[in-house]
Amino acid sequence: MLVCHACGSINRVPVGRDLTQGTCGKCKKPIATEVPVEIDGAILNRLQTRDTGAFVVDIWAPWCGPCRMMAPAYAKAASHFASDIRLFKLNSDANQAAAASLGLRGVPTLIAFARGKQIAHQAGAQSGEALTAWIKSLFTSKGIVT
Repeated sequence: MLVCHACGSINRVPVGRDLTQGTCGKCKKPIATEVPVEIDGAILNRLQTRDTGAFVVDIWAPWCGPCRMMAPAYAKAASHFASDIRLFKLNSDANQAAAASLGLRGVPTLIAFARGKQIAHQAGAQSGEALTAWIKSLFTSKGIVT
């Protein structure tokens, strides 16, 4: 069960299916995130409570230098993992209640989810190679990425 990042509908997607091949049954937007997709607190809540797929959320702020420095690496990771893992961004300034509910101590913070559960929480900016390796190690251990 994957939540559409555009409309919030629930989509049934077979396990192991290439996400770049699917679209939302309601709004017809792509299921995959080939670039990081900005979400709001309502979509984050829906993802946390209903989504059983694999995704990472980057909690960031527009004034945060390390957030802006990590953005190109995060975008590259979204493209790299598009067939298996969705990458989202949550602006902590625009979505303060949602960011606070995650128990953040600072930005940027990356939170990974798989099969309906939070599996990792990483504070601080990461470089391209370190970011890709971190995501791959988390989801390889869950059998999502090979």
